Amino acid sequence: MLGLLLRVLPFWVREPLLIVVGAVFGARITYLAVHDQDRVAAVIGAVFLVFTAIRVRVVVRALRARRNPVPAASADGAPTDAVARAWAQAQLAAPAPAPAPAGAGLPPGPVTAGKEPNPWGQAVAAVAVFAAIAAAVWLGPDVLPADNDTSTSRAASCSDTEDEELPAVYGKTPRPVTGAELCEALNRPDLARLLGTPTETATSASGTSNTAALTDGKVAQPEAEVRFDTYTVNLSATYNELSTAQYVNLLKIAGTEGEKDLRTLTVLGRPALLSSDPTMKIEISLGDEGSSGPVQQGPLARTLSVALDSKDRGGSYDITVWSESGALPDDGVLLGIAEKILPTIPLRSVR
Repeated sequence: MLGLLLRVLPFWVREPLLIVVGAVFGARITYLAVHDQDRVAAVIGAVFLVFTAIRVRVVVRALRARRNPVPAASADGAPTDAVARAWAQAQLAAPAPAPAPAGAGLPPGPVTAGKEPNPWGQAVAAVAVFAAIAAAVWLGPDVLPADNDTSTSRAASCSDTEDEELPAVYGKTPRPVTGAELCEALNRPDLARLLGTPTETATSASGTSNTAALTDGKVAQPEAEVRFDTYTVNLSATYNELSTAQYVNLLKIAGTEGEKDLRTLTVLGRPALLSSDPTMKIEISLGDEGSSGPVQQGPLARTLSVALDSKDRGGSYDITVWSESGALPDDGVLLGIAEKILPTIPLRSVR
């Protein structure tokens, strides 16, 4: 169908149309390739841009040919000096045509003069017709809902976490952030891309408003979790009096800094700590006896702990990533997630 339209359309409509489509698609694909560091897309965008450059050259040559028509040509197709001089003399010697009397030889009724279409008019019309299509193609990912884009879609919803009853500690002022709010912050449309798996879609998302163990319900510790086929991401907040600096000192005193692969840094102007710990694996049998196996170590998890505020007065946000295969993304992935997610958490959760 497209090929038929391109053959039927006049030259001065077809070529501007190809230029517009090629330029828009080429620029958009190249932009996305640079943004996502996709080499294949970069090659495709370059092909579109080269194709557009060729069409522009064809149109420019056609315009030059219309402005400077060749009078006559020799047998081999090249104009000769003799033919050119004869053509010029014939043009000078030809008498000017006398104006015809009004109405002489003319058929009754209005007469429309045979006039060649204006190439500029056709080109402007073609560009105007397809300008809306070009704008839709360029702005589509930012304006239109990406229902079929698995890299920016959230299949899992956090809505089932909104109706849970909050423990009494969540009534304090300022109120700690809830598990539902953490889930909304973590379950971002671009989380899969931040993890380095842009084609995956979240399979589950949940949030709970817990309290820290062994605190008699006096320390809020909400958490949220989003699962993908490759990675699982957990986001929690702890509202205790232990600062990040104190926690690092405790690990050094215990002599576990080497086992945990500690790395201190600053994130969003706040003290932060990267550490590694194995997850816990519990096997529960659903048979008649209802027996369960011993607690075992699961895959290794990487955690980024960021202080609740820049003064490090106690408490932290913890972002943990792990996978069933044991593979982990590099630390830059955790930093990128923190820089995107932490600013979206309600400010009332910061003391």
